[in-house]
Amino acid sequence: MIVAPSVLAAWSSFYIMTGSSAAALTGLMFVVITLVSGEERRPRNTDGIATFSTPTVMHFSAVLLISAALVAPWPAFIGPAVVIGLAGFAGLVYLTRVVFRSRRITTYTPDLEDQVWYTGMPFVAYGVILGGAVALPEIPAGALFVLAGGVVLLIFIGIRNAWDIVTYLVIGGGNGP
Repeated sequence: MIVAPSVLAAWSSFYIMTGSSAAALTGLMFVVITLVSGEERRPRNTDGIATFSTPTVMHFSAVLLISAALVAPWPAFIGPAVVIGLAGFAGLVYLTRVVFRSRRITTYTPDLEDQVWYTGMPFVAYGVILGGAVALPEIPAGALFVLAGGVVLLIFIGIRNAWDIVTYLVIGGGNGP
């Protein structure tokens, strides 16, 4: 029988690094949004923020949650599997809402690149995370690699999307993302 603490201990440095990175990047998103919103006090359409900025923060938050779950001292794999599985499922449900919200935006029309990076790739990442969580109790060694892939994908998606949001705002996108 594979004991959870011994297998998870080998991954602790990886998840401490990813969790810390996600926390720092979340903080940077707050700083950027604060600086941009402080520039001028005009009414803004919040659809762009709800469709682009908030999901990016949610991806970083999901990475933080998953990383925290995988460095906790679980006696068995079922505990982290449930927590991570719920996070993966919640991510998929949340992204479904984002897709519908993106169709309502009138100030900006997402192009194919935006659709891929703001909804398509996150769907893949959360699906991978959900699959890894389901496999964790039965195939922990393989599932931890799958989960790592989903976590790293969410970080890269978040970094790319945060950069996209910042550059859009800097070049004068105004009320968009």
